[in-house]
Amino acid sequence: MINLKNVSISFNGKPVIKDINLDVEQGETMVIIGPSGSGKSTLIRLMIGLIKPDGGEVWIDGQEISQVNEDKLNDLRRSMGMVFQYSALFDSMTVGENVAFGLRQHTKMNDQEIARVVRRKLKMVGLSGQENKMPNELSGGMKKRVSLARATALNPRIILYDEPTAGLDPLMSATISRLISSTRRILKVTSVVVTHDMASAFWVADRIAMIYDGQIIACGTVSEIKESSDQLVQKFINGMSSPGQAAKRRAKI
Repeated sequence: MINLKNVSISFNGKPVIKDINLDVEQGETMVIIGPSGSGKSTLIRLMIGLIKPDGGEVWIDGQEISQVNEDKLNDLRRSMGMVFQYSALFDSMTVGENVAFGLRQHTKMNDQEIARVVRRKLKMVGLSGQENKMPNELSGGMKKRVSLARATALNPRIILYDEPTAGLDPLMSATISRLISSTRRILKVTSVVVTHDMASAFWVADRIAMIYDGQIIACGTVSEIKESSDQLVQKFINGMSSPGQAAKRRAKI
């Protein structure tokens, strides 16, 4: 469903992604982990076509997207949903209007049909009856759930999640992780999840890829990653600092 072939990209002359190869199979959940600044969110933006690689190919559902025009990209994006790190809801719209946004933009549904879809998607994320609330009335966890309802409104084949549990307490993080898993099961979507949250990663993943310094240094099932002999992988998944990071902190102190 998603295939990155020898993809590289630099910003202001600094390499961010270095000759990466990654396959995401149809229907699986691929979790991408790694330190801040390692290139995780850049991979998500490459997959949805917001940025183009300097080299290599990005294939989405059988189409190479790095050279296509914006109209073709927009057609492809209708089969993709995105859950942003900070939810990215429209503050001036109600919850129902946020969920309905893509339906009004990309379908010919009438108001009654749209309302039915909105009710169904909000029920799926545990927010039945919240259509008329405004985003500023919602908790962080509720905003994430509205963002997920909006991302699934058009029944996408692919959903991309950028730090879906960031800023949430452990209980709400677990709720969002369960919703990611149930969404995959109910809609049979292919999912890519970028996260620092290892509890969430181990819960939702079919496979996990770790990116470090712009390169994928490990990729495997949850058990394979947990049992990896790579010291960088073990330090990251167990929340341990590398010697270099520890030295930098001591120097600052």
